[in-house]
Amino acid sequence: MSSDFSSIEMSSVDRPANRFQVNPVNHKLNETMQLNVPQEVYRRLVNNDGEPVEDDTFNEDATEILTKQNLQRTHRQSIKSSFRDKDKPSRFKDMQSQTRFQVAPPNEDSDDSSGSKEDRELLDNEYDTKYGKSFRHFTREALPRLDNYRNILSIQAAYRPTLDELHNATLTGKSSSLNRNQDPEAANMTGAFKFGWIKGVLIRCLLNIWGVMLFLRLSWVVGQAGIIEGFILILTTTVVTCVTALSMSAISTNGVIKGGGTYYMISRSLGPEFGGSIGLIFSLANAVACAMYVVGFCESILDLLRSFDLSIIDGGVQDVRIIGCITITVLLVIVVVGMEWEAKAQIGLLVILLIAIGDFVIGSFIGPKSEVEKAKGFIGYNYTIFKQNLLADYRVENGVHHDFFSVIAIFFPAATGILAGANISGDLKDPQKSIPKGTLIAILITTATYLVMVLICGATVARDATGNITDAINGSFAFLNCTPGECGYGLQNSFQVIELVSGFGPLIYAGCFAATISSALASLVSAPKVFQALCKDELYPKIVWFAKGYGKNNEPVRGYVLTFVIAVAFILIGELNLIAPLISNFFLAAYTLINFSTFHASLAKPVGWRPTFKYYNMWLSLVGAVLCVAVMFLISWATALITFAVVLALYLIVAYGKPEVNWGSTTQAQTYKNALISVQQLNNVEEHVKNYRPQILVLSGLPNTRPVLVDFAYMLTKNLSLMVCGHLIRGSSSQRYRNYLQDRATSWFRKHRVKGFYALVDGEDFESGSRALMQACGIGKMKPNILLMGYKNDWQTCDRKDLNQYFNVMHKALDMYLSVAILRLPGGLDCSQILGDESSAAKNVVDIPRTLQPNESSADLMSADRGVQNGLSGSMDSLSRNVSQDAGDILGTDSDSKKLKSSSTSDLSFIAGTQIKEVSGLPDPIDPKSAPFLTNSLRKSKQKHNDPASLYKGPGGAELPKEVLMELSQFTRKRSHAVIDVWWLYDDGGLTLLLPYIISTRRTWQSCKLRVYALANKKAELEYEQRSMASLLSKFRIDYSDLTLIPDITKKPQESSTMFFTELIKDFVSSDKDNGPTNSIHEDEAIITEDDLLAVQDKTNRYLRVREYLHAQSMKSDLVVMTLPMPRKNIVSAPLYMAWLESVSRDMPPFLFVRGNQTSVLTFYS
Repeated sequence: MSSDFSSIEMSSVDRPANRFQVNPVNHKLNETMQLNVPQEVYRRLVNNDGEPVEDDTFNEDATEILTKQNLQRTHRQSIKSSFRDKDKPSRFKDMQSQTRFQVAPPNEDSDDSSGSKEDRELLDNEYDTKYGKSFRHFTREALPRLDNYRNILSIQAAYRPTLDELHNATLTGKSSSLNRNQDPEAANMTGAFKFGWIKGVLIRCLLNIWGVMLFLRLSWVVGQAGIIEGFILILTTTVVTCVTALSMSAISTNGVIKGGGTYYMISRSLGPEFGGSIGLIFSLANAVACAMYVVGFCESILDLLRSFDLSIIDGGVQDVRIIGCITITVLLVIVVVGMEWEAKAQIGLLVILLIAIGDFVIGSFIGPKSEVEKAKGFIGYNYTIFKQNLLADYRVENGVHHDFFSVIAIFFPAATGILAGANISGDLKDPQKSIPKGTLIAILITTATYLVMVLICGATVARDATGNITDAINGSFAFLNCTPGECGYGLQNSFQVIELVSGFGPLIYAGCFAATISSALASLVSAPKVFQALCKDELYPKIVWFAKGYGKNNEPVRGYVLTFVIAVAFILIGELNLIAPLISNFFLAAYTLINFSTFHASLAKPVGWRPTFKYYNMWLSLVGAVLCVAVMFLISWATALITFAVVLALYLIVAYGKPEVNWGSTTQAQTYKNALISVQQLNNVEEHVKNYRPQILVLSGLPNTRPVLVDFAYMLTKNLSLMVCGHLIRGSSSQRYRNYLQDRATSWFRKHRVKGFYALVDGEDFESGSRALMQACGIGKMKPNILLMGYKNDWQTCDRKDLNQYFNVMHKALDMYLSVAILRLPGGLDCSQILGDESSAAKNVVDIPRTLQPNESSADLMSADRGVQNGLSGSMDSLSRNVSQDAGDILGTDSDSKKLKSSSTSDLSFIAGTQIKEVSGLPDPIDPKSAPFLTNSLRKSKQKHNDPASLYKGPGGAELPKEVLMELSQFTRKRSHAVIDVWWLYDDGGLTLLLPYIISTRRTWQSCKLRVYALANKKAELEYEQRSMASLLSKFRIDYSDLTLIPDITKKPQESSTMFFTELIKDFVSSDKDNGPTNSIHEDEAIITEDDLLAVQDKTNRYLRVREYLHAQSMKSDLVVMTLPMPRKNIVSAPLYMAWLESVSRDMPPFLFVRGNQTSVLTFYS
């Protein structure tokens, strides 16, 4: 292409590099194109086929364009294109300069004579400045189009901009790297052969339903059941298949159906557990059915050979094996060559089958062609025969007394071919229309055929005949008078009645061959197709090798070979009488689940359940499912039980494996519905003290930063009540960052097998964030009633504002009638540095290779990577701010340094993070590369979950010292002879006593002793009060090992205790004279005045006395639980209150402060 002339091509259009920026493009007109100014020139968007695109069409008058530009002609300079070929950067060298707009000249053959060079330059400049009038290029919004909702490999092809791109003005939009008019799902299927509803569904279903039963068993059914019950029998099977077809039609029209047929429909409706089990047994059933049909074909061949006194070897099993192996090999070659050849073979077989049926009908009108046929029971249409055959005549045969149900069990396999079309759903042009239409019409045609043939047999052939030609020649009907069981001919005795009635007998053999071969061919195709779809989903181990497809049709050649091997194995056995009922039961199990899928979807009523096929009913589907189960047991209760056992086993394998799939099944929808109904019902339940449950809001931050705090909370709530881990972030955060934190918390819960929830709130500070959590967390009665916090170890050195906020959170919790619990550990709670979680998290996120998304350009990718390096590191580093000890110190040799030192605000679960103001490189929910980061830890969770060495690792995956692991697992490892001391100082409703009792019931603390300490009212009545307390505990049915009453709590504390307390508060004490009488002191700054100390002097002395008792009694306990002092508003300041807590809990074992909301949580009434 020369630099002077650039062609304007409209039929092949690439989208601009950035879909939200209008890039100037300058193209000169082709010399073969003519612009006639007076005439209207229109532009239109076209697709790859040159057809107008219906989404954005804007017509423009070229005359107006030229008129506007004419005013500035003298001031205009020719604008060179920034993307000319000679000036293009190297990465654009190979790209053809194109535009989306086509100038349609009136005469394409004329030269550029009518339009001047200036006119062409004018139009060029218009393209430069306007880039055409496509509406898409003037807005960031995306128009509603099909491509926006298409999934590619389960990843949404996000043509629409993200919410961040629309809402945040600083973000640059992304452009799509896919052609908008391209069907990405069909990209790999170019040239694939697809079937319509006739070839793909109707013909296959007809051939599968018209099986061996049509020629060999239908007449026998008429002889046993009679015409009336024969009609009822056929209509019963039709009801089952028709209801199943209606249910299948509803499922198949509720969205796009891909390859896998029955398996795909059931798995996407009921979930992978049911889908996987049915898919596997359905594939096996089809493989074995293929062998069964081939053996049926072999037996027909042998019968034909016997009529000529011929045989290959022995005329028995050996001949069946030889003919069967040759036949199955030929069938394998046909299907491997291609689906198109297989379809052609099916058409040929259908023609033969139809001719055979026609031959039978014509023969019935011709009547007996000889006295021999007449003697065998074929009389022709006769009212007397019709009347005799109207009612049933069930007889004993081979030791079995037949009845209606035994006959239907034998005949039902004739109606099991309705899934033949659905099984190749991936090879259909339009499965949504083809499957319902083809299947229902096939059922209608085959049912009508069966009914007509029953009527013909019943009206033309006698039940019993001797075959005596002499009686027939004499004109008497003595050949019809014979004892049942001794006759060799007639409906009851001969399977060759269809051939007898036919006009030309050999055609019936041909029809029988066609029926068996076509059914075998359909089974040979169906089994590998369904199995291939099952293997692709990787629901079962070791079978993914069979998922590979070959050729443009993605043929499952490996599956064909596997099916061939299975079929040959059963053909060589040669005895399929025991397997045939099992095959029918497998098919019926699939029918049952198809019906149940439709019922379940209609019952759950998810918003996504919108089938375009409206002629179904949920209760009819349920009846169909029940009917299928009933027929299974009627055919053979033993094989029905075997089928259910196999389905259950395969279900449990998938359920145990927990495949990482999310198909939006109705099981998921039902789970939500059940939960919603339960929560709504719970709202109507009156609260009662006997049903009290501790529902805990834990201010833990990310669970992996304070695992010990979360473990302790879960020990209280496990299998009992609600636990929510609250996480506070200062300032606003992007939704992508929030999603990332949510994923991290969820993966930690799964890895540690903790059943809890994660709530993330961003606020201005710790106090406002905590207030928001306490007010908004939960729904209905499912909301926390206890606030659990970590103890603030650095209250003496932290910012006074932080201290006040920590104190005010307790006030707010009590104002909301929440109970308050504070846990203190000797080594602190913050483990973020010793575990290396945050630093490794940042590294892992940065190291994730981020690929180019469908709606990204390479420039976006590079900017995103820069966002990772710049934005993410700050955010992650801030997760562990205020931690005053690094990992090296923690892992040092000093015994004190091995403790997990807490931080100033980390124990408050407060994270002050530098938030990312642009779209960062955090794992995208739709980014497949981010999946391993979230799922690898889940896969590792299959290790022994209570082994701390496998759950906790140091920075870089380093092994942690045994002492540190013991600290981390102190509430999850099994304790022997543990002691819990309960200091029930004041009656708060009984929560101080209830929580340690719950701990004592846990498996890891079952053998622990509960020692109860309480305050005595009078020293003189000490014995009486002790008996009263013992009586109260026994009525509460709480076992305790020891009960102690403290008699002299009002006694003055020791001098050393007083000096210790004075040292604690010395930095906070201030005289009123220095500061003046103002109330703002306590509000703005944490100060203890002398008046404050005097006002609560007695209370201070009591807690110092408690400290002395604690050091004397509980220093060697495993856990101490004590009633939390009440923080009186406007009486006790934050530092004074923290000094009380510090006094009683310093240098103590794990210490839990508890304060109930003064409402009873214990009762002794039944």
